[in-house]
Amino acid sequence: QVQLVESGGGLVQAGGSLRLSCAASGSIRSISAMGWHRQTPEKQREMVAEITSGSTTYADSVKGRFTISRDNAKNTVYLQMNSLKSEDTANYYCNIKGYSPSLRFMDYWGKGTLVTVSS
Repeated sequence: QVQLVESGGGLVQAGGSLRLSCAASGSIRSISAMGWHRQTPEKQREMVAEITSGSTTYADSVKGRFTISRDNAKNTVYLQMNSLKSEDTANYYCNIKGYSPSLRFMDYWGKGTLVTVSS
């Protein structure tokens, strides 16, 4: 089993910053990709940012404002969110993809952390 613990969500004014963290623990052999997705009641879940060993990918709506990074030693992924806008308000979910010690492919999701941006 793998556990993902997210933290860092909260209420912030427009133009402000927040940093999300997600730490993975449990039966993990390797992690190939870590990422953040977000969802509101009105929209389907969308990819915000993803990081692999060699690249990062961002949604067009967050490019230049959000930065994703990872600490491989801690199996932790971060999302630095700057210049936040009201439209960034959503539940943010951590996702990891990788392999268990028995080489079984894993795709796990966190429970989500709420980010609310007030205008």
